[in-house]
Amino acid sequence: MSEPDALIEAYRRQRPRSAELHARARELFPAQGATHFSRVHNPFRPYMVRAEGARKWDIDGHEYLDYVLGHGALILGHSHPAVVEAIQRQAGLGVHFGDNHGLEVEWAERIRSLMPAAERIEFFASGQEANQMGLRVARARTGRRKLLKFQHNYHGWADELAAKGSPGALDDAVTVIPANDPELVERHLSGGEFAVVLVEGGGGRVSGRVPTTVEFFQALPDLCRRHGTLLLLDEVVTGFREAAGGWQSVVGIVPDLTSIGKAASGGLGAGALFGRADVLSVLSPAAPAAQRVVHGGTWNAVPMSCAAGIAACTLYQGGGPQQAARAMADRFRRDANAMFRRIGANARCYGRSIVHLYLGAVDREPADDTQAPAAVDQLMDPAKTPLHQRLDLHLLLRGVASMRGEVFCFSAAHDAAAVTRTVAALEESLAAMVAEGTLPF
Repeated sequence: MSEPDALIEAYRRQRPRSAELHARARELFPAQGATHFSRVHNPFRPYMVRAEGARKWDIDGHEYLDYVLGHGALILGHSHPAVVEAIQRQAGLGVHFGDNHGLEVEWAERIRSLMPAAERIEFFASGQEANQMGLRVARARTGRRKLLKFQHNYHGWADELAAKGSPGALDDAVTVIPANDPELVERHLSGGEFAVVLVEGGGGRVSGRVPTTVEFFQALPDLCRRHGTLLLLDEVVTGFREAAGGWQSVVGIVPDLTSIGKAASGGLGAGALFGRADVLSVLSPAAPAAQRVVHGGTWNAVPMSCAAGIAACTLYQGGGPQQAARAMADRFRRDANAMFRRIGANARCYGRSIVHLYLGAVDREPADDTQAPAAVDQLMDPAKTPLHQRLDLHLLLRGVASMRGEVFCFSAAHDAAAVTRTVAALEESLAAMVAEGTLPF
């Protein structure tokens, strides 16, 4: 048996109950037993039963330092007492009223206090739904149809949000161009055909695996305004994570529309679209019939999500959780990159409170390690995927849960001891991959 197979077998032996659940899952879920594309893994990802702070535990009793964090949603860490208490209290009062309630008003007011661009707010069941409504609102408001997006930005799986050309997706009105080129944006907008420009906050793919410059974000509002196009900033990942005021507060812009999710509700399923009152007026019953957008949704502003969101947004005031998460992420990047240089590994970490791991030739050593060490085609090279998947398995065996061996999401619950342990696990994992012949450098 080859060494890689021996590793997989060792993983299986240590997780018999996860293996049993996965066998059942494969008979139910078409994506090799997984319920999200990022959870597809050979042989399987562990099945979790409990989480607290920066840690979670699987059904076989293994503990993990967690850097998945609900796909980045849990900037406060798992099971923050204030969020848990709010959910428990609301569960006893009513899970779903099917009617107006005060929690939706209070939650919206707290969001507006953190993000002043929220002149009007509309709630949804997810951030993707908020993006979908953003496109429709922009079309209704402008009378135009076309959507301009940027390469490697992720906005969801629905038709026009998915990567252009995705099987089954309708995207004939979508144009995709590289980011970081304001002149190219202007050339496309100058024809007056685009209803909306959609851009991912923080950069492409989970807040910047593919970096986007601050200057580019700052150029977009004026470019859109000059050509009668609306700017929709997707802050489903960065909203309340990068700062209390989101990515827009970091780069100093006021988009026409913003989508949020994940952290907004303290980790429960929810999303919101907010922005200019005149733009969102198309959702009003008083809007002209030719413009009016009707929005239903059983899970819009459901009381449980509102209660959790109020508790979370209260804690976001002042930016303390974001600063704590960023401090530990900064420490991790510094220590991990120092380790890579010491052992001579072609690998680097970069990013902000969400850290991206690059495996490959290092083209440059930026003084600011928030910046990427290689060109976009290298950062997104699909040939690297098996390396990351292999690393992910090694890390799991050493008690570290990352996103596909590519992404480490930090929270306010991570501490210096967690960073030290994670860097050590990373070094051990790379050494093991070199020894087994699965890492070519």
